[in-house]
Amino acid sequence: MKALILAAGYATRLYPLTKKYPKPLLEVKGRPIINYIIDRLGLVSDINEIYVVTNSKFILDFRKWVRTVKSPKKITLVDDLTKDNLDRLGAIGDIQFVIKKKKIQEDLLVVGGDNLFSGSLQGFLAAVKKNFAPAALGLYRLKHKNDASRYGVVKLDKLKSVISFKEKPKHPQSNLVAMCLYYIAKDYLNLINTYMQAEKRKTDATGSYIAWLKDKVDVYGYVFSGSWFDIGDHKYLNTAKETFIK
Repeated sequence: MKALILAAGYATRLYPLTKKYPKPLLEVKGRPIINYIIDRLGLVSDINEIYVVTNSKFILDFRKWVRTVKSPKKITLVDDLTKDNLDRLGAIGDIQFVIKKKKIQEDLLVVGGDNLFSGSLQGFLAAVKKNFAPAALGLYRLKHKNDASRYGVVKLDKLKSVISFKEKPKHPQSNLVAMCLYYIAKDYLNLINTYMQAEKRKTDATGSYIAWLKDKVDVYGYVFSGSWFDIGDHKYLNTAKETFIK
C-alpha cells in the first residue's frame, strides 16, 4: 500500500503565516503538523512508501524538512509543478497527478497535510479490509452540529456505507463530517481519472468527488475517536496549539 499526503495547497486563509511557508510545516506543540501524520503512517505495516505532494513554490522547504524526518517508511516528495493559488491542481488533481507520475498500482491511503488526529489508522484500515470496501473515508463526529457547516456532512446506512454527502451545507442535518482521509483500492484508482475527465468536475474539493463516487461504488465510512483538527484558518490553528493531544 502507498500513502499520499496532500501538501500542495497555498492556504490563503492563513496568510501571512503561509504566504511564504507551507501550512503542513507550521508547528503545533513544537513539531510540524505533517510530522504527526508521518508518525501515524509509520505505524501501518501495510504501507511501504509515503508520497508527499507539494508545489514548486514550497518544494525547497519540504526538501529541507524531509532531511530532518525519522520514519520507518520511505518518504518521496512530488512537485506538482504549480507556482501559485491560481494554477493549483486541487486535491483531486494532485491525487491523479501522483498516481500517474508514480505509476501507482497499489491500494492508496490519502491524508490531508493539515489534518491533526489522534485516532488509529490501523483501526480504520482493519475495518476497510473486514468490509471489503473499494473505497472508504474517515469521519469525525463533532460536538456541535452547527460547526458541521464548515465541512462535508455525511449520512451512513446500517452497513456504514455513505448514502449522503453534502459539502458545507448552510443547515447541516448531522454532526458527522468527513476528514480529509481516504482509502482507495487499487482496482478503483482509475475512477479518479474518470471523474476528472467528465465536464465541470471540481478538482479542488475532495467532497465533490466523494459525492460522485458514492453513486458508483460502496464507500465505507469509519468514525474516528479521539481528537481531530482541520487546520483551515488562524482560529483552528490556535485551538490546536492549545488543546491537541497526540
